[in-house]
Amino acid sequence: MTKIATLEIDGNKYEFPIIKGTEDELGIDIKTLRADTGGVTTIDPGYKNTGSCESAITFLDGEKGILRYRGYSIEELAEKADFLEVCYLLIFGELPTSEQLEKFDKDIKEESQVDEDMKKILDGFPKSAHPMGVLSSLTSALIAFNPGSVDVDSEEAMYDAIVKILAKFPVLAAWTMRKKKSLPLDYGDNSLGYVENLHKMMFSKPNQSYEANKIVNDALDKLLILHADHEQNCSTSTVRIVGSSHAGLFASLSAGISALWGPLHGGANQAVIEMLEAIREDGGDTAKYIAKAKDKNDPFRLMGFGHRVYKNFDPRAKIIKKSAEEVLSDLGIEDPVLDIAKGLAEVALKDDYFVQRKLYPNVDFYSGIIYRALGIPTDMFTVMFALGRLPGWIAQWREMRLRKEPIGRPRQIYIGENHRKFTAITNR
Repeated sequence: MTKIATLEIDGNKYEFPIIKGTEDELGIDIKTLRADTGGVTTIDPGYKNTGSCESAITFLDGEKGILRYRGYSIEELAEKADFLEVCYLLIFGELPTSEQLEKFDKDIKEESQVDEDMKKILDGFPKSAHPMGVLSSLTSALIAFNPGSVDVDSEEAMYDAIVKILAKFPVLAAWTMRKKKSLPLDYGDNSLGYVENLHKMMFSKPNQSYEANKIVNDALDKLLILHADHEQNCSTSTVRIVGSSHAGLFASLSAGISALWGPLHGGANQAVIEMLEAIREDGGDTAKYIAKAKDKNDPFRLMGFGHRVYKNFDPRAKIIKKSAEEVLSDLGIEDPVLDIAKGLAEVALKDDYFVQRKLYPNVDFYSGIIYRALGIPTDMFTVMFALGRLPGWIAQWREMRLRKEPIGRPRQIYIGENHRKFTAITNR
């Protein structure tokens, strides 16, 4: 029997069906609200209580600290799968067979060349340009070299577009960093795996042979998996709403990159390192900043602690904490900023103030530590986030198009001036 929600307005009652997800989530279906009530809408700033779609991609339970991709726990995927397997899972719905994965990898490698004219576009940016702005522009520029729109009714055309962006995006990201560091552009090596090749494209030097580091590449692989999708967050919702106008895949992804750029979203791991550097410049007294964080009258906030969705713990942080420790140990890095980070984390995991409020270090905290240890510039951190989130964005765009969702068009409650007559300029 279908459950019903009843809404009463001015003595009139209206009934709306309650839909139920596969994980028993409940939602009131208000598609007909305006039509049934003669124009009444809801108001929900930030859409915190509004479901914009039904999706079969990611399940997230913030209260219980659960994150699953297509039904698989993030813990099991991070332990047993590699990033390319997770890409396939998110986009196509199932883990690939060995034959499917081999073909997927081969097809991506065959599309990994970027048109030489893209270098001219990259050359137009000053070194001071933020990498996210560069990456967004380069992704959008791909449209010029692939002008035809994707035929979403053709599985082959959809697959080809997906393979192209998965192949070219790591090249554009690596070029963005190499431009910033005045290194010659690198196309990578197709004999390497997806993540290992990304690392080579970012860090190889023309006068040295590239040597892979398994611990580093394993950590990068896990980071990309952990960031691959996170339900209807700001950038993912942006990709879906831009795509709902039937904008192409590359254009929709470029919009998602811009949304991710903000410090309240993908820029959080950059904000962590900037906070740690500020603490170091002030003498490195962690006890002082722990006290400031506890003082409700002090505007200081510890970046990278707690999460707006996870009310218990961030399951991704538990996984990557171990990788962070392994990377720091393997590289033998001595960095006062990373020492401050470890000190803050140790206090937060034991101090009653943080434990009671469940303000544990989140994935942004540990990802920032790893990226800094690898020598990735701070303003490149969000680019690394985008590399991980790419398959999630693609999966969400593909699902939205295949479900033939309507164009996004939120409503509003107008609070401006009432009708008034125009005043001639001489009388103003």
